Amino acid sequence: MQKIIDNIKKEFERINTELGNSNLTPDRLATLGKERAAMEPIVNKISEYESLTKTMRDNGEIINAGEDAELIELATLENAECAEKIPTIEKELEILLLPKDPNDTKNILVEIRGGAGGDESALFAADLFRMYTRYSEIKGWRTEIINESRNDVGGFKEVVFAINAPGDTDPVYQSMKYESGVHRVQRIPETEKQGRIHTSTATVAVLPEAEEVDIVIETKDLRIDTFASSGPGGQSVNTTMSAVRITHIPTNTVVSCQDGKSQHQNKDQAMKVLRSRILQKQQEEHAQKVGDERRSQVGTGDRSEKIRTYNAPQDRVTDHRIKQSWSNVEKILAGDIAPLIAALQEEDIRIKLEQQSAKNDNADAS
Repeated sequence: MQKIIDNIKKEFERINTELGNSNLTPDRLATLGKERAAMEPIVNKISEYESLTKTMRDNGEIINAGEDAELIELATLENAECAEKIPTIEKELEILLLPKDPNDTKNILVEIRGGAGGDESALFAADLFRMYTRYSEIKGWRTEIINESRNDVGGFKEVVFAINAPGDTDPVYQSMKYESGVHRVQRIPETEKQGRIHTSTATVAVLPEAEEVDIVIETKDLRIDTFASSGPGGQSVNTTMSAVRITHIPTNTVVSCQDGKSQHQNKDQAMKVLRSRILQKQQEEHAQKVGDERRSQVGTGDRSEKIRTYNAPQDRVTDHRIKQSWSNVEKILAGDIAPLIAALQEEDIRIKLEQQSAKNDNADAS
């Protein structure tokens, strides 16, 4: 760990030195500012750790000198306090030093689709959409619908929306990446007269938003079609050809957008979704080729994986990845998912720490 700490301190010093250069361009200044802000919590924790260890060394010299009984007693007491604090600081520092997911700071696109269960699955998709939009409100994030397709009972066949973090709010993908997968609900539908419990599913895909610099898409590889926007059940709601469908021919990725006010706006939104889908696909293919650890971590599994069940009759929500349950389905579907996400983050950190420890053991052995 000491070698890593030394490298971080050198890099932080280099950034501070460069920030003192008055000839920096605005872009370089912004980049350095972000790098410094990301490193600052780690550097502060290192300073806290080094201050404690220095105090213990200084006190050790006083104790070993054996010249003043009162000073020895004070030094011994202070070292006992430091010894209690150091393991906690070391664990916090170990977590801060874990490799970062480069997507954690990005905004996201969320795609929710009704799965098995007919109309009930579409209604459940709408419940999940409300759950995430209300959670976003609690976090201070902004949501924007990019495309939606409703059925006749008011549910979603599909809804695609963006979540953006303004100002000093928490990063979006860092929390929401754990929501990708198949969500299952068990409840009695309002249309079920005999009171039978119905099981239905909806799939959620959380995509880190890709910028134009992240992935280059050639115009020649696109087929762009326009059509009239439609309402619930496919009903046409306007006569202008404002809706846009973009097909990326090499990957056969198709994106439609009709919720914007103009064809130009719908095209921009569709391109945003297209870039994110293609980037996600490339990252998944790369992870499979190199046997990336991310596939074994919480929240990065296959989208077909059943991750959570919302059991209304038993008033219980169970996350199958960590085998943990919470009560009050209604409250959770109203946006109170912070406890679930916190538990998933803790498990993710635990797995990463185990993997890092195994790497260190292997390095020591070799």
